[in-house]
Amino acid sequence: MICQDCKKREAQVHLTQIINNEKLSLSLCKECAAARGFHSPLDNHPFPLAEILSGLAGDTPPVKNSPPGEEMVCKGCGLTFEQFTRQGRFGCGDCYSAFRSRLESIMRKIHGSSLHRGRIPEFSKFEKSEQALPIQEEERLQSELATAIKTEDFEKAVELRDKLKAVREKLMMEDTPN
Repeated sequence: MICQDCKKREAQVHLTQIINNEKLSLSLCKECAAARGFHSPLDNHPFPLAEILSGLAGDTPPVKNSPPGEEMVCKGCGLTFEQFTRQGRFGCGDCYSAFRSRLESIMRKIHGSSLHRGRIPEFSKFEKSEQALPIQEEERLQSELATAIKTEDFEKAVELRDKLKAVREKLMMEDTPN
């Protein structure tokens, strides 16, 4: 959509005003919107994710494998972990792997676990993947274990507990980097 003022640039600001049950819509480019005095309330206030992450990451111990003074750097884009905590955004998809050891402790602080334990949407491709099977198996065994304990079938409960432990160990091994 073209700016309704200058009719030259792409409209990036869309305003809608309703006065006396009449709707007035205006689409402007950033320059024309600024000239009219319309400014985004978020322009001068960066998203606090960077502050939250730096607060959480500040408590995490340095990575065991890195020598003192050497910081973590993503090989894909060159982003350092310190830059990530300041800006609150990754530079590329490889950042997840590069900063994995530090991210796990942050995820544990936020969610209580570094593994996803929630439900998986039915429409998700992940649900049918090989990676999802151990998680679904763990949920099924947990449910069966609760039922066995409730019905006082303790022999079955012991068997389910052992299977559950094996599945959890498998999940932990898959989650640890090689």
